[in-house]
Amino acid sequence: MTAGALRRVWGDPYRRRWILWGILATAFLLVSLYRLSTAVLAADLMRALSMSGAQLGTLHAVFFLVYSLLQLPTGILVDRFGPRLTAAAGAAVMNLAAVWFALAGSYATALAARFLIGLGGSLIFVAVLRFCANWYRPDEFGTMSGLSFAVGGAGGLLATTPLAVVVSAAGWRTTMAGLGAAGIAVAVALLILVRDTPSEAGLAAITEASSQDRPSTAEVGRYAARVLSDRWAWAVALLLYCTGGVQLTLIGLWGIPYVVQVYDVSVTTASTITLLGGLGTAVGPPAFGWLSDRTGIRTPVVVAATLVHTAALATIAAVGDPPFFVVGAVFLTLGGLVGAFVLTYPMVRSRYDDRASGVALGAINGASFFGAATFPTLMGTALDAYWTGELLDGVRVYTMTGYRVAFAIGAVAGVIAIGCATWLHRTAGE
Repeated sequence: MTAGALRRVWGDPYRRRWILWGILATAFLLVSLYRLSTAVLAADLMRALSMSGAQLGTLHAVFFLVYSLLQLPTGILVDRFGPRLTAAAGAAVMNLAAVWFALAGSYATALAARFLIGLGGSLIFVAVLRFCANWYRPDEFGTMSGLSFAVGGAGGLLATTPLAVVVSAAGWRTTMAGLGAAGIAVAVALLILVRDTPSEAGLAAITEASSQDRPSTAEVGRYAARVLSDRWAWAVALLLYCTGGVQLTLIGLWGIPYVVQVYDVSVTTASTITLLGGLGTAVGPPAFGWLSDRTGIRTPVVVAATLVHTAALATIAAVGDPPFFVVGAVFLTLGGLVGAFVLTYPMVRSRYDDRASGVALGAINGASFFGAATFPTLMGTALDAYWTGELLDGVRVYTMTGYRVAFAIGAVAGVIAIGCATWLHRTAGE
């Protein structure tokens, strides 16, 4: 690209926004890769740090616990200080912590590093959505929410077979350290190049939100109180807790051990199952978002998605070891249906003032990750309860019954999600 062409792209807000979104999206891709990496690293971590299933579940879940608790504060930070500074600070903390995780010599150190990875990562996704609210029209927001989630799906894809191959060749410590170093470079680029709004970049405003001043601290407090008192937002949050929490737990942690131990295959082979889940997450959200922006149909899709999601989990809970292709279809379905649940984001955003979009989106975004913080330990405890004491190369071998109970926990959560989706559909006009 010539210098003149580059200046034209940089001076056009409709083109420049894609470059800036790409930088933010790269930071979020690393968030997704880190949060789901423990499935591939599970055996290495249990061997290196002598962990039980419950401890591994807690190590995995601590990322999601801090992530979920900080989503509303992140929304406040993004509305008050802008997505650029918030995301840059988060990316720096997250990737420095990833390097520390690679050097961990004990379970306590690894747990602390994983906590900081989650703390830094928690600041990025809401910043991406707030950036989209500033740089894209309202009738583009569903599509951009889907595309942003798809980046998470791409990170999930990288956290499966590609990560397994690299870890097998270079070792988990070297791999994590390399990712952390690359992520620090992304944080620097984010700080230098990204701008919160077109006007801050010296360009014409694209939306009304992008031309508005940032709200005061008092205004942000009022927006947060309104969101927290809205039963509709709480119903969305519970739905996302029950669906996103289970999906992230299975793809990010227990899916690979289940396939390895039940079907007696290698980690690399088993990672293709969770790769299908990541593929679904990469394809489903932009497809559902694009369709929703053009048809305006949302709540009926969400209801149907909860029914299929629950049925998929119940299938494995009932059978335990269905044909291998069925397991692949279940994981692909769970990932793809994330796109239907993402439709709740534009639904919630439309209920509040544009200047409160960060607070509103942060309030519901934390729900999936709170689910991902609680379900790993809950499922790990169920697996430990049915453990017979068998070890293989220092790793606990769990029973079929234990895995069936774990999937049954997810199916029960799905039933709750069906109830939430049905209520949202009936009250959508309120």
